[in-house]
Amino acid sequence: MSDAQKFLRLTVELTVEVLDVDALQAAALAEIRHPDAELSDEERTEQAELVSADDTGASALQWLIEPEHVLQLVDHIDEIEPREAVLGVEPSDGPSEEEEEEDHIHQ
Repeated sequence: MSDAQKFLRLTVELTVEVLDVDALQAAALAEIRHPDAELSDEERTEQAELVSADDTGASALQWLIEPEHVLQLVDHIDEIEPREAVLGVEPSDGPSEEEEEEDHIHQ
């Protein structure tokens, strides 16, 4: 095998049902206000407003999932070196038809 660097991009898609948007937002706001959050007062205010104004919960959920957690999915494999993780959260209409079909098969 050659010494040239090889990279693989891992794509994970996860659909979650938000059962309590208010609790999700409260948890995100606690993270934003936490002293360890590396945010200026202006950034804290801006992020808190974004989370509070988003009635889908997507902004809140994004605050509660660390991209580094995704990298930990592959920590037990010695043959790779995780390099970066990017996280995006957006509203969804629910599980895709394919996911619903798989749920019925596994039940």
